[in-house]
Amino acid sequence: MKYDFLIVGAGLYGATFAYLAHKAGKRCLVIDKRSCTGGNIFCENVHGINVHKYGAHIFHTSSRDVWNFVNSFVPFNRYTNSPVACYKDKLYNLPFNMNTFYELWGTKTPAEAEKVIDAQRSDAVLSLKKDGAAEPRNLEEQALCLVGKDIYEKLIKGYTEKQWGRKCSDLPSFIIKRLPVRFTFDNNYFNDLYQGIPCGGYNILINGLLNGIDTKINTDFFEKRNYFEDCAHTIVFTGRIDEFYNYRFGKLEYRTVSFETECIPVPNYQGNAVINYTDISVPYTRIIEHKHFEPESDCYTDSLTVISKEYSTEWKEGSEPFYPVNNEKNMLLFEKYSTIAMKEKNIIFGGRLAEYKYYDMDDIIEKVHKDFKQISFGNNN
Repeated sequence: MKYDFLIVGAGLYGATFAYLAHKAGKRCLVIDKRSCTGGNIFCENVHGINVHKYGAHIFHTSSRDVWNFVNSFVPFNRYTNSPVACYKDKLYNLPFNMNTFYELWGTKTPAEAEKVIDAQRSDAVLSLKKDGAAEPRNLEEQALCLVGKDIYEKLIKGYTEKQWGRKCSDLPSFIIKRLPVRFTFDNNYFNDLYQGIPCGGYNILINGLLNGIDTKINTDFFEKRNYFEDCAHTIVFTGRIDEFYNYRFGKLEYRTVSFETECIPVPNYQGNAVINYTDISVPYTRIIEHKHFEPESDCYTDSLTVISKEYSTEWKEGSEPFYPVNNEKNMLLFEKYSTIAMKEKNIIFGGRLAEYKYYDMDDIIEKVHKDFKQISFGNNN
C-alpha cells in the first residue's frame, strides 16, 4: 500500500485531517470529485472579489486553540457578522435585539420589549395547554413559545419554510432548541470570542492545509473504488455515508442550495454582506454581497460588486447535498448506517455528510483533532 491514509473529500475536515497526518509523518492521498479543493468553503475570484461560491461562511469560535490554528495558515480580518432581515420591504436587525424590537414595536427600553415578548410567549403557552399539549409538538409551537407571534411570523416562519421546504408545523420542535433574544443594541450575531474571514479568502487556508500532500481533483472515489480501497491502509471518508454503503438501507434526505450570482455595475448594492428575505413570497432565502466580507481589501474596483441569491430546494441526484434533514425518519435511517460504520476497523467517517450532522467550521476542526488523536498512532504505526 502506497499510502497510510486515503482521504476522500478535500473539504475542511479532509484537509485538516490530511495536514495532521502529514505532520505526523504519515503518507496521505486526498481526492475530491469536484474540480477544486475546499469543499463548500471554496472561493472563486471574480473581478478581484472573493466570492463564497457555496454560500456565506463566517468563521467564529470561542476556542483560542482553534483560532490560533487557522491563523497560523492565513491571517483573519475582524469581520463581524451582523445580518439584516427583510420582511415586506422593511428591514430588521439580527439577531433579535433592541434594534429589532424598536422596528417591530417602537419599544425603547429592555423592560418595554420584555413586556411585549413575555405577553406573546404566555399566549403561546396558554394555547398549548388549551390544546392538551404539555410541550411544543413542532417547530412552529416551539418558536411561538420562545419568542412570540410577531417575531415568529415576520422573521422566522417564511425563511424557515423556504429553507426546509416544509411547513413549520410539520417540522420537529428540536430543530430550534433556543432562539437568542438580546435586550441590548448589539447586532453581532455570534457570541464567540473570535470571528472573521481569512484575508484573501478560504482557498489560502485550504492550500496551506494541503501543502506538500498528494491531492487529486476531478477524481471520484466510487468510479475506481477497488483501486482506491487498496492504495491505503486507512480510508477517511467525508462523503455521504448512505452512498458509501450503496444505499443498503435507503437514501438519506438532504436540502440543497442553488445560487444566482451576478455582477452589478454599482460599488455597493445592499450595504451589508448578508440580507435574509423572510417573506415566503420572495423565492430566495437571502442575498450575499461578497465584497463586504473583506472590506479592508483594496484589490478590486469600486465600479462593480458581486451578489448571490440563494435558493433552497430538495436535494436530488446530481445536486450538492448541503443540509441533513434531521427528522425522526432520517435519524432512524442514519442510526442503521452509523451502527455498521462504528464496526469498521480501517475506515473513519467524518464531516457533516458522513456523520449526517450540521457542523460549524470551528466544530469541524475540533472534531478532526479529536478523531486524529484517537487513531493516528494506533493502526498506523
